Amino acid sequence: MKLNVDGPNGAVSAYAYTGGKPFDPTLPCVVFVHGALNDHSVFTLLARWFAHHGHSVLAVDLPGHMRSAGPALASVEDMATWLLALMSAADVQQAALAGHSMGSLVALEAAARAPERATRLVMLGSCVPMPVPQVLLDLSLTNSAAAIDRVTSYSISTLASKPGYPGPGMWLHGSSRALMHQVLAAQGDARLFHTDFSACNNYTAGLDAAGRVRCPAAMVLGQADQMTQPRGAKEVAQRLNAKVHTLTAGHALMAEAPDAVLAVVRSALA
Repeated sequence: MKLNVDGPNGAVSAYAYTGGKPFDPTLPCVVFVHGALNDHSVFTLLARWFAHHGHSVLAVDLPGHMRSAGPALASVEDMATWLLALMSAADVQQAALAGHSMGSLVALEAAARAPERATRLVMLGSCVPMPVPQVLLDLSLTNSAAAIDRVTSYSISTLASKPGYPGPGMWLHGSSRALMHQVLAAQGDARLFHTDFSACNNYTAGLDAAGRVRCPAAMVLGQADQMTQPRGAKEVAQRLNAKVHTLTAGHALMAEAPDAVLAVVRSALA
């Protein structure tokens, strides 16, 4: 669905996928936040399950990504402010916040800024801080296709993945590359890759934010994750008193281990 979300330059059009059900703000709400150069579609399986099992769902496109108007926001803090404004625009006072990679930082910051509005926090494929190598930041400006190839190779744990989401025959590497190219081209912002990864790299307040979160938290990590290595989640998990689930997968958890991710998130939000 489309929403008009208040921002520093007035209301801007934003898109959120509702899981195939009409949005009902009176139901317990789950908000899903995607990672860098992705969109809401990475959460399709999770969004549909919760929407069809007694929840309302907002799987967002962040500003400047696919169906949400730009410009893209340059910091995790600004994205968190926008996310809370989107919840208000949807008439949602409280919600469980679940994010992947960059989206996990956005969910964390939002839960810290408005602890009374976050009922649960789920961080998937995350570490805090989330540094990005300078060589990748530079490559994102000079050769986006090469940067996309490199991120894909780091995000999927094997060259020959078992059939993943949405089913047998799915080529995970190809679908990951295709989505990132599509997001990059959607609004003609050649710097979007660099903007997103710089936001991750520059977010230094994550551990302090974790200390302000008041809701139950869970972390879902990929054992073979090369983008956000599990050891980088140890301190933030301690500060959140989070339950940590480590799955046999890389960074692209929702694609590589869809059933396992769904089971963990169902448990975390029960």
